[in-house]
Amino acid sequence: MFVKALPLFLSLAAFLVLGLGALVFYWPADRFDSPREPAHSVEKPMPRKDVLSKQQLRRLIGDIHFLNAKKDIFTAGAGAEKLQIKASLDPDLQEFLVDSLDRLKTLTRGKPQRIAMVAMDARDGGIIAMAGFDLDDPKANPCLSSDFPAASIFKIVTATAAMDSLGYTPQTPVHFNGNKYTLYKRQLKETRNRYTVKTTLAEAFAESVNPVFGKLGKNVLGRERLNAYAHAFGFNETPVSELNFESGRFRLRENDYYLAELGCGFNTDTKISPIFGAMMVTAVLNSGKSLMPAIVDQVKNLDGEVIYKHKKEVYKTSMAPASAEKMISLMEKTISRGTARKAFRGISRDRILSKLVIGGKTGSLYNKEHTVKYDWFTGFGKPKTGGRSLAVSIVVGHRKYIGTRASSYGKMILRQYFKNSGQEKAALHTKSTDTNHRES
Repeated sequence: MFVKALPLFLSLAAFLVLGLGALVFYWPADRFDSPREPAHSVEKPMPRKDVLSKQQLRRLIGDIHFLNAKKDIFTAGAGAEKLQIKASLDPDLQEFLVDSLDRLKTLTRGKPQRIAMVAMDARDGGIIAMAGFDLDDPKANPCLSSDFPAASIFKIVTATAAMDSLGYTPQTPVHFNGNKYTLYKRQLKETRNRYTVKTTLAEAFAESVNPVFGKLGKNVLGRERLNAYAHAFGFNETPVSELNFESGRFRLRENDYYLAELGCGFNTDTKISPIFGAMMVTAVLNSGKSLMPAIVDQVKNLDGEVIYKHKKEVYKTSMAPASAEKMISLMEKTISRGTARKAFRGISRDRILSKLVIGGKTGSLYNKEHTVKYDWFTGFGKPKTGGRSLAVSIVVGHRKYIGTRASSYGKMILRQYFKNSGQEKAALHTKSTDTNHRES
């Protein structure tokens, strides 16, 4: 009986196996993982991310003229691809600077050959102001040009190397013989006699004493340290920024005297761009970390969606935090007792500037042809009560007649920006960013 029923039993078993297999094959896989959501349920949208890369942004803004612009809203593209670009520029400060430049161009004496002024938010790298002109090349943007001799601005690098690697402090004693602003070979000897002047590193920095920094470069720091700290600041590089510029140029030669020239900036080979000068200052204000500059705050498409938002980006770690604190002290002394004291005289009585901590470094040097004298001021202003700091970098190429000096423009920029309305805008911006051969 069992044998006769076996074929029928096997047929039923086969039918059940095939049926279960088909059921498994066609049943949705997610039914084994989790219960299916109700048909009326709507999937929650994912948070929107930036969809515009920095490289795309650089191409997008390539034809926009930010230099001397009096607005902060621009458009790019056309039709359905049209985009709104919100720049980090401060229109009020820009208008103030551009009006000043327009007056300069009308002068018959004291009109510079070239001038470049950059103001940079030292908290996030946003370019607050960018103004200037070049009489030889009206289409050029001198703020991005890296062919300006760095002059004594390079003393920032030399002083950093001494404090960072050798333990120098602002009070470390240093000595020199002869004129402060010359650099003869005899001044590079470690001579001690009745004509030797004893000073401190802070005073030598503030007064831009060439022999002291020449000896630091040649006798103390040497080739390797100078080269290492120049690269730590970012010399000889093209930063990957939305702006097309070079940092600075620094090169060594097999010549001991040339090391002294490098150390004090007494040569026309070491060059920097004004925007890089501002970047150097941001390192001082950010515990040794310099910031990548940016001029675009955000980009929106036609639907009003933000497809790019600026984010703070560190460029280089140039020095230790302790050295940055010491550098602030050195730069403050330049304002109070050094080469910028004349331009900043009376700031303790000024309604606006008296509320700021101000520091800086000056520099001046003729070009190789001795036809243009370049005059520098790089520095900063920050409220004593805390808040947003501003890094500034100004270079003026004077012709036969010396006009307004760079340090005076630096004072003008700081005062204009930090006046009452500027402080209010600074507070608003801070809130929004928190949520997302001779020396002058």
